[in-house]
Amino acid sequence: MTLHLDPRAPWVVSTHDLGRRPGSMREMHLTLPAPADVGVDMIGIPKDADVKLDLRLEAVMEGVLVTGTARSPLRGECARCLEPVTSETEVSFQELFFYSAEDAAEDDSLLDGELLDLEPTFRDAVVLTLPLSPLCSEDCTGLCSQCGVRLADAEPDHGHEVIDARWAKLQGLVPEHNNDQES
Repeated sequence: MTLHLDPRAPWVVSTHDLGRRPGSMREMHLTLPAPADVGVDMIGIPKDADVKLDLRLEAVMEGVLVTGTARSPLRGECARCLEPVTSETEVSFQELFFYSAEDAAEDDSLLDGELLDLEPTFRDAVVLTLPLSPLCSEDCTGLCSQCGVRLADAEPDHGHEVIDARWAKLQGLVPEHNNDQES
């Protein structure tokens, strides 16, 4: 099954001006909307966020070599305290888009005529660099396991009395002693 690319799609780039002349090159600076679902469970790039691309397209014997960097915002939540996390990411990538399937291996990228789709290359580069457990700060203390309060916002002496379940039934048998009482 051959997939035909839509030349109007934002991540589809034409290589027409390169021809099939090895050594011809073109540099591009683009700002494209981020595709949906670029990320992992806890962090990713928001859909339609601006992705700034600096690209170099070079015609080589086998196809078109695309080398570039992409910068985009990241949004997610801290793996310890669930607070929102925002930052930016910059990834580098390089991909050879082959002219014909005969020259390419099974997982290699192919040109569709003079068109290439950068989205899968961008997606793979970003997802491989994302942290699986993003943190709001390196010293994030997380949430209290007893009550769920964010420990960074809690009082310094935050704690809970822990009663051994084996002794819990005996707890009410001994009256509390008040040290302020006179003897």
